[in-house]
Amino acid sequence: MPRVKGGYVTRRRRKRTLKLAKGYFGSKHILYKTAHEQVMKSLAYAYRDRKQRKRDFRKLWITRINAACRMQDLSYSRFMHGLKLASVDVNRKMLADLAVKDLAGFNQLVELAKDALANPDKFESKTVIKVKEIKKEKKTKTKKETKKTETKKAEPKKETKKTETKKVEPKKETKKAEPKKAEPKKETKKAEPKKEEGPQTAAELKKLTVKDLRALAKERNVSIPSGSRKADIVELLATK
Repeated sequence: MPRVKGGYVTRRRRKRTLKLAKGYFGSKHILYKTAHEQVMKSLAYAYRDRKQRKRDFRKLWITRINAACRMQDLSYSRFMHGLKLASVDVNRKMLADLAVKDLAGFNQLVELAKDALANPDKFESKTVIKVKEIKKEKKTKTKKETKKTETKKAEPKKETKKTETKKVEPKKETKKAEPKKAEPKKETKKAEPKKEEGPQTAAELKKLTVKDLRALAKERNVSIPSGSRKADIVELLATK
């Protein structure tokens, strides 16, 4: 069996890990085995601490805000609660920056928080108004959406009415042939209000839409229960 060497592939892999281990203590940046162990650990620590860094900075901001609040005889928790009552949306990073660089501006916020804690009713009305405005906007959006859906549903119903009128027209044309041309036009005008009075039989009522049936029921003073189907409405109108 011939002796097989690693070639340039293993050399390139080892150089990559040694390059990552540059500057490590002792043999950790010289020997491949120890360097590889340390690089794997270092990458795991880096992944963990990228998330830990966010927590550490939040702790730092809170300590700075607390220190600035204690100078004005107010705790951190009371200060944050007062800002919430006063509907001041400033994050902790900006508050900590104000506490370090602009203490006068931070003190104004502290006074505002104290006022909100002392008089919560003064600031609650503003928050209630904002909530009401948001609810009104949502209601208007929902109403617009429902109107759009109703218009889309109403379009095919109009088409059914057109088909019914087209079916009635050829019957009237047969009557037009006997008298003069002017007379059948008057007859068509008189025939239309008779249909508006409403059909009597169940077969004629089934041809109408639910909207037309409800309108006909109002004209006849027939009470229709809520949630009733088309067949139920037809039965009520046919009996009465």
